[in-house]
This record gives sequence, C-alpha cells and structure tokens, in this order.
Amino acid sequence: MALEDVIRQIKSNPDYKKCGMVLYHNGMVRETSRTGEPVASLEIRVDHAKLERLLFEQKKREGIVDVIVEIYEGKILYPGDDVMVLAVAGDIRSNVKAVLSDTLEAIKTECTSKEEVLQG
Repeated sequence: MALEDVIRQIKSNPDYKKCGMVLYHNGMVRETSRTGEPVASLEIRVDHAKLERLLFEQKKREGIVDVIVEIYEGKILYPGDDVMVLAVAGDIRSNVKAVLSDTLEAIKTECTSKEEVLQG
C-alpha cells in the first residue's frame, strides 16, 4: 500500500469530517547505518498480534478517528525504499501528535525487528 492509498483510506473513514489533522510518517531505508556504515539492504519482521493490539489501543485514545500502518515486510528492501507508512487522523494537533509519536515508538520497539545487511 502506497502513501496515496493510505490517504484515500483515511479520507474514506465515515468519521473523517471529525478530523482537524492527519499526520503521516513515511519511513525509508537509509543508505548508512546509525554508526555510519553503508547499508546494502534491510529486512523487516512484524509481530502482527502485538501490532493489532497496539493499533486497537491507540484508536481508543481521545480525539482519534483512525490509525493505519503499512509495513513492508517479507521482502528485501534497499536504500531509498519505503519501510513503513503510518497515518494518524484525529481532532486536534495535541491528540494526533501524541498518538503518532507513541505509536511509531511502540511499533519500532515492540512490534518489529529488522535485519540490516551492511555493504562489504
């Protein structure tokens, strides 16, 4: 699912008119690791049960209309490829920003793991 598809899905939500803001995160494969080494590829694994529980809980938070995530799992990704698209739609900025930040951190620390292959 591309970012455009996520945008269409958010806008098709029956409660979309309650939204005052939608934030999108588009994570990509960097060409270098956090330590500065060249990255050849990346592979992502997702714990789908944890992810579903997380999204269920985040959607119940105050002012949130929808939370959608697409993670590109099960294929080898290369620098510049999309890794994840996360969208949070809600009523006001403070609610939406908090849920985007909390959801993104939880996905990265609790729901996914990655294998980064370095060049060389």
